[in-house]
Amino acid sequence: MNKKLNRLLVIGLVAASVITACKKDKDLVPVPQPVENEPEVITTMKLMFVDSSNASNVYYATFRDPDGDGGTSFDIFDTIILQPNKTWYTSILLLNETVSPIDTVSNDVLEEANDHKFCFTPAGVSATVQITDLDGNGLPVGLQSKWRTSGTGSGTMQVELRHQPGTKDGTCTSGETDISVVFPTKIQ
Repeated sequence: MNKKLNRLLVIGLVAASVITACKKDKDLVPVPQPVENEPEVITTMKLMFVDSSNASNVYYATFRDPDGDGGTSFDIFDTIILQPNKTWYTSILLLNETVSPIDTVSNDVLEEANDHKFCFTPAGVSATVQITDLDGNGLPVGLQSKWRTSGTGSGTMQVELRHQPGTKDGTCTSGETDISVVFPTKIQ
């Protein structure tokens, strides 16, 4: 009889454990899903250059692909033309023109500055770029910069926005590319 009683006790305890361990779906608390920080949709990049020694000497260069990446080709693709031996205060405006009203993506980049960095790569031109705006961690962003030109010449300047959520370290190696434009560039 003791064996039967022990067996019944064990079965009862197992059954009680199973019954109390199972909850109905209505008792479960939903786990919040992480917010995904998706790359930006950018159709237009406008660069504005202001001569540091003469604020009325302003130059603009624009790249515009009205339907975004992967559609038809661009409809505006300016050449950057700057005078030599000058410092140019440069700002970048990014737009998404596939939505109405037009979205100023630069504002999103600014809000998510800790996750974004512009990278500038000159080729064949005498120009250096110093990023002047920083994110909350003191790392460069690049919506604002100083371009210094020296000798005359022609080449290109690649302007690339890197999307680096959780990996930004001040370099251009991590993350994904939101937009990359290789502007023809003349210093004359």
